[in-house]
Amino acid sequence: MNISERIKELGLLLPPAPPPAGLYKPVLVVDNFLYVSGQGPVQQDGSLYTGRVGKDLDLTGGKIGARHVGLTMLSTIITHFGEIDRIKRLVKTLGMVNCTPDFKDHPLVINGFSELMSDVFGPENGVGVRSAVGMMLPGNIAVEIEAMFELHK
Repeated sequence: MNISERIKELGLLLPPAPPPAGLYKPVLVVDNFLYVSGQGPVQQDGSLYTGRVGKDLDLTGGKIGARHVGLTMLSTIITHFGEIDRIKRLVKTLGMVNCTPDFKDHPLVINGFSELMSDVFGPENGVGVRSAVGMMLPGNIAVEIEAMFELHK
């Protein structure tokens, strides 16, 4: 089964792909890799999922935000690259959590993204290397994630 069929089978509803928020490319192909710029959590109505984990959101709320980022990233790939079925595997994820200084479960928040990628690309190809850090994010978005994917030749 290809990726676009898997997205339909899972019943995933993708939000609108956001326009770039600055001077950068949303996606870039170099050699056999697709790089996706940092994505925020866009909801179905186009609004952003906002809040600081540890203050406005709990761990579950942060994880929901990370899942929203995954759906946004799939939408961005389809909109700006178009050939989602050319993706072979997720290689690398950098997850950034908007959180309070005392919040310590950044990896558990980013699991919201990672679990979605595993569901879409499979447990072997949907899990890559990953970093998860806490910081302040623009627009008070809950989570931002950038990723790199390997493409089929």
